[in-house]
Amino acid sequence: MEYKDYYKILEIDKKATPAEVKKAYRTLAKKNHPDKNLGDKKAEERFKLVNEANEVLGDAEKRKQYDELGENWQQNQQQNQNQQYQRSNTNQGFGGNNQGDFSDFFEQFFSQQRGGNQQQNQSRKGGDYETEMEISLQEAYSGTSRIIQLENEKLRVTTKPGAYTDQQLRIKNKGAKGSSGANRGDLFIRIKVVNNSKYLRKGNDLYQTLEVNLYDAILGNDIIVETFSGKLKIKIEAGTQNGKSIRLKGKGMPVYEKSETFGDFYIIIKIKIPEKLTDKQKELFEELKSIS
Repeated sequence: MEYKDYYKILEIDKKATPAEVKKAYRTLAKKNHPDKNLGDKKAEERFKLVNEANEVLGDAEKRKQYDELGENWQQNQQQNQNQQYQRSNTNQGFGGNNQGDFSDFFEQFFSQQRGGNQQQNQSRKGGDYETEMEISLQEAYSGTSRIIQLENEKLRVTTKPGAYTDQQLRIKNKGAKGSSGANRGDLFIRIKVVNNSKYLRKGNDLYQTLEVNLYDAILGNDIIVETFSGKLKIKIEAGTQNGKSIRLKGKGMPVYEKSETFGDFYIIIKIKIPEKLTDKQKELFEELKSIS
């Protein structure tokens, strides 16, 4: 019966906080997920181990019991062998016949702790799955959907307007299968909004740097800008300075689950200085300089 070091499996220290356990689990589950490692049996096995370790270390009570047993579990095994044998005769299938995701070591330990109740030992909810879904900023604005292949099942995952990076969607009962008819785990989908070269998102606000030529900045002009809700005409005031910010209220990102509420859109003016001047232009600039 093999002892499994769940801390080593999750690549964390024994003093790791619950948040660090969760972060390590997400990273390794994503790395070894079967959808990203098709046909790789080793990755599949690592994925199962990572889920098993998270089942234990992600639960405060289970982690406490696991830490108390530690690496000396083999000494406890001999001491409790007769007691376990008696329980297994009373509760058919109790011990070595369990087909869940836990290692034999951990199943033995918890069977001792739970006092031999057959239903508790044989029925256990399946582990959770986690994956990542990339969407564009435009899709985050309007909402979108993706088809995800989950083993032999295809799922349509839909995001609402205003989706954001690190948002987590939960689909119930689409995780790993439970043991002995118990419920399946859940599927968690982490959203990643891909950076946009034109717009910068800060919360629900959008920012765009807009180049304005020197003459429009000095004399003023009307300019057309594009937003996700359509084209807008904005006025560049005469004497506009480089770096000036123009606010378009309510033209930013929709607030998630508040379809009528939007952030703002900010235009940051960048004045473009001509790199080459004709002789006539130079003459006129010299004249302007002299009278200024």
